[in-house]
Amino acid sequence: MRNYAFETSYTSLMEKETADKPRERLERLGIEALSDKELLMLLIGSGSAKRKVEELADDLLSNLDSNPKLSAEDIRKIPGLGTAKASAIGAALELGRRRVSRKAPSISNPADIYREIRHYSSRNQESLVVVMLNGAHEVLGTFVATVGLLNRTIVHPREVYAPAIKERAAAIAIAHNHPSGNVTPSEEDKDVTIRIKKAGDILGIKLLDHLVFTDEKYYSFLEHRLI
Repeated sequence: MRNYAFETSYTSLMEKETADKPRERLERLGIEALSDKELLMLLIGSGSAKRKVEELADDLLSNLDSNPKLSAEDIRKIPGLGTAKASAIGAALELGRRRVSRKAPSISNPADIYREIRHYSSRNQESLVVVMLNGAHEVLGTFVATVGLLNRTIVHPREVYAPAIKERAAAIAIAHNHPSGNVTPSEEDKDVTIRIKKAGDILGIKLLDHLVFTDEKYYSFLEHRLI
């Protein structure tokens, strides 16, 4: 290992098959086994008259992907989430941020990056995740830059670097999930990586690595000397 130089019909949890309920999965497998969506379903609890709990969780997850600092006020704007639920979810998210921010995780190798982004593997579409780092390679934040197949039409360096510039990041690592389970990068993956790296060189924000990953494994461009 190289080191870095720098359609269901239920509307609530009660209506879902017992074996598939996030609550039952938590009891059987532990909270670490739940996907981000399942964790949000537990926080939401039940759906509204017009929207299923699964739909609400999908919507909330999409908003969190694009804005990790989502506030209770932002959550209230999601159709189907009232003031009480939005406040409770917002409080849970803020508590999590405060506890994590006490000690920022440090990145020293591809496995550390994988630790930070592995939970995105449950996404049904390819998602390009960006991990922002300071000069000590501590994580400043993580966000989803794009959703969809990686190609030069969808992935543009500005979507990758705009938040990093705002956070004054010294470096970034990027990663994207392969729902197919095959972590071998495509030629398009390699092309996108080169373009993002060149843009980072101009901006003075180093691209440390690009990971292609699933829930069980990852492929590091750094370890395979492609970056």
